Amino acid sequence: MSVKLSIALCTYNGEQYLPELLESLLSQTRQPDELVICDDQSSDATQDIIEAFKKRCHFLIKWHRNESRLNSTLNFANAISLCNGQYIALCDQDDVWLPTKLEALTNALDNNPQAGFVISDALVVGQQLQPFGYTLWESLNFTSSEQQQFLIGNAFAKLLKRYRATGATMVFRASYRNLILPIPPSWVHDAWIAQLLSAVSNVELITEPQILYRQHSSQQIGQVKRNLYQQYRIAKTIGKEQFQTLAQNFQLALDRLSSITDYEIQPQDLKRLETKISHAQKRTDMRDSSFRLPLIMHELAAGNYSRYSLGWKSVLQDLFL
Repeated sequence: MSVKLSIALCTYNGEQYLPELLESLLSQTRQPDELVICDDQSSDATQDIIEAFKKRCHFLIKWHRNESRLNSTLNFANAISLCNGQYIALCDQDDVWLPTKLEALTNALDNNPQAGFVISDALVVGQQLQPFGYTLWESLNFTSSEQQQFLIGNAFAKLLKRYRATGATMVFRASYRNLILPIPPSWVHDAWIAQLLSAVSNVELITEPQILYRQHSSQQIGQVKRNLYQQYRIAKTIGKEQFQTLAQNFQLALDRLSSITDYEIQPQDLKRLETKISHAQKRTDMRDSSFRLPLIMHELAAGNYSRYSLGWKSVLQDLFL
């Protein structure tokens, strides 16, 4: 018997790009068993587009309109909770899926029972789907050597340093839903899912891009390549509050992983998580100190900047910004 597959799609005023996304779902070589759509109080033609799509679609569509605005993370948590499939594919309203996406990602899970989730690369494109000339993983500097670290079981440690798993490229096993849900609203949903699943399972990678990852001005989170000056401008905006939130978020992850009994978690991963929290808190404390250098030197000597931040870029950020 084939494994049932659900797509969890969140919508909010998506009329501009939603039709192209839906057409790409129809073109999949491996069709889903259901499409669960949670709408976050759209005021445009999103619902009309969905109703018209229902008449042409042969798989089950479940439409849910939130009673009040939930925003992205809680809306995805809601959609995930309503899925009945054994595999769940996360879906954004503004991308275009290449025809082999679901087949490639579900085959990867079929072939590796130890993998809790799978992610693929993506082609980064503009508003009109014009290629930017690089992939998502290239923009994230997700190198082949780091990919190998994911595949040999070090994904949890690598994700503590930097975000790598984009929800629009992800399929995961619904059997882990009790670990994932509820998702704290302060987290981005896909970062939370990847961090927790990497603590209790393996990950599979599909290096061939499987979606067109659209970049446009109204999206919540995007991924474009930035030069050093652009990176500097962004780093300048990150202050005490952001580091405090980072520490608090990873404390929530530690609390969740420490409280579960259904899965085996390596003690060294919990220790890494504790050190990540401590490192983020020290970077918070630096913002109130006139003598940052001793704190910076301590974290540098301990290797925490290389393990849990962006190395020398973060050292310079803490010294001068």
